[in-house]
Amino acid sequence: MLNATQLSPRTLRWSRFALSAVAIASLSACANFSGIFSSAQPVAAQNAGLSAQVIPADSVALDSQWWRAYGDPQLNSLIDQALHNNPSLRVAQARVQRVMAGIDNANAAGAPQLTAGLDATRQLYTRNGLVPAPIAGSERDIATLQATGSWELDLFGKNRAALDSAIGQSRAAQADAQAARMLLASNVARSYFQWMKVQGQLDVAQRTLAQREQTRQLVKDRLQAGLDTQLELQTSEGALPDARFQIEALKEQEALLLNSLAALTSQQNKSLALAKPAQAAINSIANAQTGVQAVPLDLLGRRADVVAARWRAEAATRDMDNAKTLFYPNINLTAFAGFSSIGFDKLVQSSSAQWGVGPAIRLPLFEGGRLRANLKGKAADLDAAIETYNATVADAVRDVADQLTSTQAIARQQTEQQAAQQSAEAAYAIAVQRYEAGLGNYLNVLNAETAVLAQRKLGVDLAGRKVDTQIQLIRALGGGFSDADIDVANNAVKATAAR
Repeated sequence: MLNATQLSPRTLRWSRFALSAVAIASLSACANFSGIFSSAQPVAAQNAGLSAQVIPADSVALDSQWWRAYGDPQLNSLIDQALHNNPSLRVAQARVQRVMAGIDNANAAGAPQLTAGLDATRQLYTRNGLVPAPIAGSERDIATLQATGSWELDLFGKNRAALDSAIGQSRAAQADAQAARMLLASNVARSYFQWMKVQGQLDVAQRTLAQREQTRQLVKDRLQAGLDTQLELQTSEGALPDARFQIEALKEQEALLLNSLAALTSQQNKSLALAKPAQAAINSIANAQTGVQAVPLDLLGRRADVVAARWRAEAATRDMDNAKTLFYPNINLTAFAGFSSIGFDKLVQSSSAQWGVGPAIRLPLFEGGRLRANLKGKAADLDAAIETYNATVADAVRDVADQLTSTQAIARQQTEQQAAQQSAEAAYAIAVQRYEAGLGNYLNVLNAETAVLAQRKLGVDLAGRKVDTQIQLIRALGGGFSDADIDVANNAVKATAAR
């Protein structure tokens, strides 16, 4: 058996270092994270009102540029301008770049570090210090030219957890940018179709005004003929201001919607001059989900906001893992090499050379509870991220369910309205025929047309609601955000992490 005197000096030094490392590691119980954990749990599918039903991919196959399916070049141009010029999207993209920089920062922490430095100082040495004569009491030039390297051995996964957290945040930012893009496109489309609805309502309102003016003239003629009284005339004239009021209110809505479109497309300094498209020229996008009674689980994976919330919860999990690794030893390999001398003229001489190499271990023992407090904070952040995810899922389920309910209800309402309009149109046609045959007066014709105009206005309203709900359903279903978009985002993140 060898004793200490039989070991070489180098072996003896390393043996002592190893024993010291073991002794330090044995003290790790002084700083521990026992009893600190996250209590939140992701919501279960059945508790969120989701079904296990899987929707065929082609039933909700939305292109990322879904608005082009309407076949309206004017709408396409507005959305293209919004997506290229809107400041909100540029802010979202800046956030993506910010978190991508965080990946570079986290990735660099696990790589070897090398620095070089040159220090030059003129110093007066004290006569009463540790430095002996002849240096003591003299002024000397001191210089150090040195390269220093270090490499942190990530034995406990601290740097890996930090990198995973940064990647999760970057993925969430990518999904946020997609969500902002979808929201902007849907807002432009909704405002545009609301503007179209107002145009249709204006047509009906102007026809209503013309009809009431005709009614007033007819009453005046009948009054002169002794067939009506002043009561009928005042009634017919009183209906005109209301018709004009309706027109002015619709013109106000038209102006506000144009202002909204100008703001969304970053054209606030110019007046939008939109050509009124024919309603028949707008393609109808079939709602494949009309008969769905429950929200399938796989639909939620096509919503960017749900994806972003899930990735943020994943990033928070990695943050907590990183906080746990701070309780473990931090092991670095360090080295330096260079020159140091008293006197600048001797700096680069071989006799001024110096070097050193060796490991360094740091272990927190008594830190006043700082690490436990930090871990508690990360656990709370994880709880908040998971509960935010749960809330996002709940909102998504309600959103999709609401749009499906409205879509189905509007379809039934349109069926009844179309039947009522057909009856009104038929009654109007009969009134016209009776008037032409001399069997009725024109007042009956105008009264019949009033019912027709009311049904036409209701038809315009329902058509507008149908398109608006359709766009809302497209947004609720993810607006074309698919696994392909997730893969693109992931590849971009992986490429950044690999640099």
